[in-house]
Formats: sequence, C-alpha cells, structure tokens
Amino acid sequence: MSGTSETLGDLGERGIQEHVLRPRYGGTDGFGDDSALLGAVTARSELVATTDSCPAPVVNLLREPDLYHAGWLLATINLSDLAAAGAEPLGLLVNYTLPKTTTVEEFRRLLDGVDDCCAAHGTKVAGGDIRDGAVQLTATAVGRCVPGSRFRRSGAKAGDRLLLVGSPGYLWAAALLETGRATLPAKAREEIWDRACRPMAQLKAGQALAKTGHVRTAMDVSDGLFATVRTLCEANGLGAEVTGEYDLDGPVADVAAQCGIRPFDLAETWGDWGLVVVAEDAGQVRKTLDEEGLPVQEIGTLTTDTAITKGTAPWRGIAQERFSASSWHGGELSALLTEVLGR
Repeated sequence: MSGTSETLGDLGERGIQEHVLRPRYGGTDGFGDDSALLGAVTARSELVATTDSCPAPVVNLLREPDLYHAGWLLATINLSDLAAAGAEPLGLLVNYTLPKTTTVEEFRRLLDGVDDCCAAHGTKVAGGDIRDGAVQLTATAVGRCVPGSRFRRSGAKAGDRLLLVGSPGYLWAAALLETGRATLPAKAREEIWDRACRPMAQLKAGQALAKTGHVRTAMDVSDGLFATVRTLCEANGLGAEVTGEYDLDGPVADVAAQCGIRPFDLAETWGDWGLVVVAEDAGQVRKTLDEEGLPVQEIGTLTTDTAITKGTAPWRGIAQERFSASSWHGGELSALLTEVLGR
C-alpha cells in the first residue's frame, strides 16, 4: 500500500488479496483456495476448513422475508467451498449475531434452515455461538480429504477444459418470474422458486471427481461464472476461450426465452452454487458425473494467452467483488435486475 490514507474500498477484494494478504500469508499451503488445509490427521485423511458469512438472500426481496432462507444459504455457502476441495463434510460451526428484538420463532426458522440444509448434504451442526447485535451470520465448515486428492485453484495447464457442474440460472429466473417479467404454469414456477430458495452445494460431484484423479483444479461459483473463470486464470497465469453457449434446464430456459436473454447470460449469474472444474479430459469428467446423475457441461478451454474471451469478443461478465460497487448488499430489486441481467 502506498500510503496510510488508502482504503480497502480503493483496493477492492482482488487488490486486498494481492497487496495485503498474499505478502503476509502467501507461503501458507492452500492460500487462495476455497478451503484451507489444516493438515493430515491420519495417513489416509487430511482436514480442510472454510469460513464465510451470509449476505441477505435475494429471495427475501421477492417474497415475505424468512430467516429459514438465510439459514439454508449460510450452510450452502460454506459447504460449497468444501465441494471445491473435493472434501467430505464433517460438520458446521455457526455464529449468530442477532438483534434482541428477534423473536424466538424467527430464530427457530433460522436454525431450521441451517439444520435442513446440513441434513440434505449429509452433515450436521457441531457447535457455535450466539450474541446480540446487528445481524451477522457466519459459519465454519470442516471437511476431510484423502491426501493428494484435494482440489486447488492452481495446477491447470493451457489446453485444459473448463466444465460447469450444476444447474445455473434458477435464482435470477425466480426474480424474473416474481417481478412479472416472465410467466410459467404454477408447478414450474414453484419448482424454480424451490430451487432458488434451497441451492445445493456440489459436494457429491466434488467427492466423486476427487476419487478419479481426472480434475486438475476447481472453484465454486459464488460470485458469478465470469469471476470464477477469471480467478482460475489469474491463479494459473492463463487465459480462457469460453464458448458463450449453455443449455439451461427446461423451465429456466423458458424464462430466458420469454425475456430475450441468451441462455449463457442467465447461466453466468450468481446464486446457484455451481462448481467449475478444470480437466485435461472433459469426457472422463462427464462420464463420472453422468454415472452419478449429476449435470455438467463443457464451457471453454484454457489458453496461453491471458485474455478471457466469450466467442470472438472479450468477456466482460457479471462479477461480485467485495469492497467494490459490485459487492452484494441487497438493494432495490428492479435496479438489481438491471445490473445483473440488463432487464
């Protein structure tokens, strides 16, 4: 940093990482990865951990706010980082800072969201803390990997394939439906709403791929697909050629078509907690996940040129960045739809 008057907002999240954190912690094994390496506990097991706070869920802007959604999202955010390591979750530690005016029923709804999400992912709450104050929801997830199988953000090579694991677009399709920009039959509408409220971390996919050895590196899609690909490129000194093509799930594709949105443009939004994996042989990744019944599509290739393109043009995609104007802190929904989707 050049002077004492420089602020974190001047640097932005990426600048903080490179100019403040990397000089201090860059020598730590696993620095910059989705999960931190705690070390081996046996010859066949090593521990990883991650911690993250929960923003206000977008779905709370769309219908009556419910702390259940915040609880589910809090667990998903942290478990998704374990998925990006290929780890098996061991448990979640949760920290709740809540106003004294929070009702007991509201608190129970928050706990239900966390507990239900953990159960859906095959894990549990192992402990935590509670205190009074302005709302702040934070958790730490601990997981286990087989030594040598843990995914990192580095280790990719030019020519490797980029694949997106998961089913993107549900959150912002729900926003388009709830604001009347698109319409669907009731059953399809509620399917999209349910998926938007209860996003799933790709733990099953991460663990299945970790066993094969076919994946070089991985990262969860927490801040948008563009931000994820850009971070992987920076971590490996590479660029990427992204196709700009994507096949959305049926009801999400219907919403995109009604709104005149290209499928890839809806797929690159954030909030659905997919996983980007990098592999030399995309076919092996598809085969592994097809056998598990998990969705995956190839989206591009890493290149020696550090430029990131979509089709034939530079890719200037959606990206959340903390300590910047694009950091998610809620807001007016119409403005958010314009910012995220241009709608």
